[in-house]
Amino acid sequence: MKELTKFLPKSLVAVNNRPFLFYKLKILKELGFNRIGIIVHYKKDRIKEFLKKNKFKAFLIEQKRLLGTGDALKVAKDFVGNDNFIVLMGDDYYSQENIELISKKDDGHCYVLGYRHEQPEKFGVLIEKNGFLKKIIEKPKKSISNLVNIGLYKFTPEIFEALEKIKISERGEYELPNAISFLAAYSEVKVIKTNKGWLCMNIPDDLEAMELFLQKTWLKNFKNISPS
Repeated sequence: MKELTKFLPKSLVAVNNRPFLFYKLKILKELGFNRIGIIVHYKKDRIKEFLKKNKFKAFLIEQKRLLGTGDALKVAKDFVGNDNFIVLMGDDYYSQENIELISKKDDGHCYVLGYRHEQPEKFGVLIEKNGFLKKIIEKPKKSISNLVNIGLYKFTPEIFEALEKIKISERGEYELPNAISFLAAYSEVKVIKTNKGWLCMNIPDDLEAMELFLQKTWLKNFKNISPS
């Protein structure tokens, strides 16, 4: 995000005059989540200041070395304990409906939310059969599916066992999708499909689209709270 994150972590970049994290925590609060952990590293004190100022309650869990999304989840193991839990990425918007949909799944399996996208080659693609995930293929060169991984999951504690099994990737990170694919080999992961309620914010050009998107979705779901 270049200059936008020179003094801020990406989750605090202003969207419609509010830190992006505000929208995510507000939705989780509305859904009744009362135990929230935030993995922090870059400019972690700014996250702490934001929580205090906006009176949000969350536990800050530090990832001391940037070793990927898999490592980020590993540092939350003690916080999670033996409970099932959901995971969502800090720089993506997920609708209240999608978070509620995946959080209600409780049959002993892990879950991943798949989003039908017009440009799946830009993302990790979900290969599934009869509702079960087979594997995740990152940015395939050939078109194999339009169902992409958007980083919204529900996990059982088994994910931590899988994280211990995977090796560091070519780019020097422990990749969470690799751990999910490991579990998928044993039919432990189910796929939920959607085609709405998600937008990512990876580059500065995405900011305008996110602002327009939230102006529409926020007014629909939170009529009494202005997005700005």
